[in-house]
Amino acid sequence: MKYQKPKGTADILPPYSKEWQFVEQKARETFALYNYEEIRTPMFEKFEVFSRSAGDTSDIVTKEMYDFDDKGGRHIALRPEGTAGVVRAFVENKLYGPEHQKPVKVYYMGPMFRYERPQSGRLREFHQIGVEAFGSDSPKIDVDTITMAMDFLSQLKVAGLKLVINTLGDQASRQQYRQALIDYLEPYYDELSDDSKERLHKNPLRVLDSKDATDQEIVKDAPSILDYLTEDAQKHFAQVKEQLDALEIPYVVDSSMVRGLDYYNHTIFEIMVADSALGKGDVTICAGGRYNGLVQELGGPEVSGVGFGLGVERLLLLLNEQTQAALQASRLDFYVVGIGEAVQTETLKIVHELRKMNFVTEQDYLERKPKAQFKSADKLNARYVITVGEAEMQAHVFKLKEMATGTEKTLSLDELKDIKNDLK
Repeated sequence: MKYQKPKGTADILPPYSKEWQFVEQKARETFALYNYEEIRTPMFEKFEVFSRSAGDTSDIVTKEMYDFDDKGGRHIALRPEGTAGVVRAFVENKLYGPEHQKPVKVYYMGPMFRYERPQSGRLREFHQIGVEAFGSDSPKIDVDTITMAMDFLSQLKVAGLKLVINTLGDQASRQQYRQALIDYLEPYYDELSDDSKERLHKNPLRVLDSKDATDQEIVKDAPSILDYLTEDAQKHFAQVKEQLDALEIPYVVDSSMVRGLDYYNHTIFEIMVADSALGKGDVTICAGGRYNGLVQELGGPEVSGVGFGLGVERLLLLLNEQTQAALQASRLDFYVVGIGEAVQTETLKIVHELRKMNFVTEQDYLERKPKAQFKSADKLNARYVITVGEAEMQAHVFKLKEMATGTEKTLSLDELKDIKNDLK
């Protein structure tokens, strides 16, 4: 029988795995500058963790969740996104307690699962990097989160970034807007898609996010949430815009943007790129916002949160060719060639010492002749080749050849240690 990977998954093979390591390392470095620490949560949770957080009317819960009953009869779901599991961990481990410095700032990275149609940059098993900050109501943490996302993408040299922001207001704002939206949409009920009909009275904001062409035409003239903001919500959003202006971060306000999960309020944002490998027009590569009620929804106290998430597969499609070429290029400092069976232990010792000096080092494991070993060194683009024969072993030396110039010299291991900085 021939076995193949499941539909919607991918094998990450060398040298492309180096690109993944690069993205993950840049994330760790950037988030550390903002004083974020890593959190790791299970890949599966109780179904209710996601259904309560994402909302019963979201596509994730109604269409895309990988959920099942385990052998103990528990309703389990593979995580479709990172925030809900992090919030569950925040509540369960009482990170809201007074002994924890506020805001609690964490980041995560790892696989997520959604049953949707596989396409370029979107798989059923995909990988997400995200951050969450808990315990601050200040607009400054909103702006700090947006700034960190922009900094991270800039570190990856992603070109043509466009920041789009909106506010969903506080609870009073949303209640007023919710009713205004229902009043506007009800006359179009018969024309709405089946999904939007179902959402109309449960969560009418989700109709604004519909991908159905008729729905999109209907909501073009829908009322704007910006007209229903309370004074506090207006003040919060005004401060976000003022601080972005102060940092000279360009942005566009899009009052129709609502985000795909039901737990957002106040500031939401998306970072887009135009006409890229992901498609024509503006395509979102990073999204997030504030979710003041989610901790309470999952059994904790009323603690505010703000964060973002982005897909690694989609990011990798945006790495420029120079970056990809540099990452995929193999780096081998030394290849050690042993001539004769008697020197094999000696070559092993030399390889071990070179690795202790932080040199990437390789040797022959197939008991091949010297000519085949030299071919391997050349194919692996080794910077230096060390050759050890019985005569060299007896004299406690070896021949060192720089492949780019052909320069060759005889050295002892101690002499190599003395000049190791010159070789790096």
